[in-house]
Amino acid sequence: MSTASIDRAATAEKFRNALVDEILADHQAQGRVLHLSVERAMRKVPRDLFTPGVTLEEAYANTAVITNRRGGETISSVSAPYLVAEMIGQAVDALGELEGRAVLEVGSGGYNAALLRELVGPSGSVTTVDIDPDVTDRAAACLKVVGYHDVIVVCADAEHPVARDRRYDLIIVTAGAWDVPDSWRRQLNNGGVLVVPLRTFGMTRSWALRRFGDQMVSQSHRLCGFVSMQGDGAHEMQYLDIADGVHLRLDEDQQVDPADVADLLVQPRHQVWAEVSLPPRTVLSDLDLWLASRLTREPAEFVVLTAQEEAVEAGIVAPSWRFGVPAAFEQGAFSYRSALRWTDRLFDPGVCAHGPEAEGAAERMVEHMRAWVDADSPSPALHVLAAQTPDGDLPDGTVLDKRHSRFVLNFTSSPQEKGTR
Repeated sequence: MSTASIDRAATAEKFRNALVDEILADHQAQGRVLHLSVERAMRKVPRDLFTPGVTLEEAYANTAVITNRRGGETISSVSAPYLVAEMIGQAVDALGELEGRAVLEVGSGGYNAALLRELVGPSGSVTTVDIDPDVTDRAAACLKVVGYHDVIVVCADAEHPVARDRRYDLIIVTAGAWDVPDSWRRQLNNGGVLVVPLRTFGMTRSWALRRFGDQMVSQSHRLCGFVSMQGDGAHEMQYLDIADGVHLRLDEDQQVDPADVADLLVQPRHQVWAEVSLPPRTVLSDLDLWLASRLTREPAEFVVLTAQEEAVEAGIVAPSWRFGVPAAFEQGAFSYRSALRWTDRLFDPGVCAHGPEAEGAAERMVEHMRAWVDADSPSPALHVLAAQTPDGDLPDGTVLDKRHSRFVLNFTSSPQEKGTR
């Protein structure tokens, strides 16, 4: 090995350890544990060799590295390291250490598969599958260069079984999914775990779901974002422009006329506060799913509001998080979760509403917020059952019917994740 190669490897190791130190500190700040086995794997696997064409600084930044675009759309990337650590951590939390486990990764790239190969050890196995041959060719080449010769790389649409006679203890999906196909359930051993970024009501969470016979039940969840699934499992999200730099995100076949919402949005804003005092570590992403589950039971259409920074600065809208907040459209009113009102180190959530019925719409959304606080800020739990499951066999909760599955969202009494949004 040349002196330049030795120097580069030493510099890469320095960057790699600094990245893992950052992830470790972030976990500790949020009250989470970065499992020692995951930490060791991340300190060992050279992420720079799975991100060719970028600098070492970019390879070891705590962000995703885009590897392919189609037009202006990102269609493949190497996931952000903090999110990789969190999702693998969800698997370890649910299954215990992964040594000896059979793992299927859906959505390839090589880096995540290499980490998993370290974790399962000599007695385990890792198969990684992707629909894009460019992705699988690059993953296979990178894995070979780094020395992971026994990772099985498959080019296929993972909506369908990868190997009909094969079962896995863990399926981990690194692409945004709208549904859970039957093939994932059938390929998972009973008691096995699926870790998947799932969109529900247009909002994505990484859910760790354990299989119990014909149903899957969540063990944990994390806020996240991913490139959407391609192939037969794809489901296109719909975006509607309602003002300059302001959009609605629809994901469950909602029927909304953007002109009607636009007409309401130009009317005077009505602000209502929940009149509660919450600490900074309150999990507002849990509140968002609570609102979705409640508002979908009402005549209003539940949607997600997003906005560009310029639109927020111009005062067109005032969301608490411009990348997506719960909103509702009904006859005579458009309402959404607003920016927070801070007093010292506590905050009060609120609602902005527009239209002739704005006051009533805002009060209804605020009442749902107060109910969440009164219930001790519960965390969501998700049950996934087959599409043909009768209503009488479903657990209590809000039912969301997908193509292959019936999702049931309900709430437990203790929050699972930290951080205000």
